[in-house]
Amino acid sequence: MYFDGAINSMGSGIGAVLISPDGRYYPVAAKIDFPCTNNVAEYEACILDLQAAIDFKVEELEVFGDSMLTIFQTLGQWKTKDAKLVPYHEYLEKLIENFDDISFIYTPRMTNQFADALATLASM
Repeated sequence: MYFDGAINSMGSGIGAVLISPDGRYYPVAAKIDFPCTNNVAEYEACILDLQAAIDFKVEELEVFGDSMLTIFQTLGQWKTKDAKLVPYHEYLEKLIENFDDISFIYTPRMTNQFADALATLASM
């Protein structure tokens, strides 16, 4: 699974891609209809994709994102200090309980282009 959030002059959007073990792509995108920060958009994108994975009854999942903050907070390497992000982090932690095996991996932006493009399109 790859996720990304985008905020620009047109608005805010989130994009995510679930990739099945046999190589099928399942893109998800949505416009965010409330003012938010980049970090909130990243959490929204990750949560949307985790919810989609749960709907698909995925049991094992690798999560890739180019948001160091979201990935490292989820891994417990960074503390969630921003009051706006605490509820997102707590909800994400609850979603994680639905998986038998889940890992979170930081990936550079250039390897997250599909999710980035979806987020950008959704923001417009």
